[in-house]
Amino acid sequence: MPDKKDNKTWVIIGIVILVTAVYFLAKHQEFISSVLVRSGPLAPIVALLLYPLLAGTPITTDPLTLIMVATYGPLTAVFVAWIGNNMAATVEYYLGTKLNEVANIEKNKQKMPFGLAKLKVDSVGFLIFGRMIPGYGSKIISILAGSGKVPLKRYLWTTALTNFLGALTLAYGWLGILGILKNLLKAFPF
Repeated sequence: MPDKKDNKTWVIIGIVILVTAVYFLAKHQEFISSVLVRSGPLAPIVALLLYPLLAGTPITTDPLTLIMVATYGPLTAVFVAWIGNNMAATVEYYLGTKLNEVANIEKNKQKMPFGLAKLKVDSVGFLIFGRMIPGYGSKIISILAGSGKVPLKRYLWTTALTNFLGALTLAYGWLGILGILKNLLKAFPF
């Protein structure tokens, strides 16, 4: 069994890798998009790998989904976004379990709008509707759920449900916007 010194070493190594990845991803968002576009037929697989990599960063995964819609259509985008965001949410949940003291659940929870602060972190209402709040996003809810020790089964099914609805909304909403833009370009050629 590893001793405490070994655990501290691995935690420090993990933090250094995470900080380096966050810095790189934040500074090179355009690079990430270009990698996805240049991946061609492998883009869905590359995107699936990028979703969990972005989990520990403040970078949203929505652009990945939008590129998938434009390149492969809404059905593939929904599937990739749903699976990818579930993988990312699992990483965020795990991070939350490790950041229990730092996350300060009650302080962060009090900032939630629409009376969500009155719900317990492990309640289905908090897990589903909290993920839908713009500005907080699923990252905060995932970290709060992990630090609040929400039962993993409950967390996974509520996450899968909201991620599926979110992927559908984003993919088909973006498809509609692309259609409008296409029609506008036909009507007003430049």
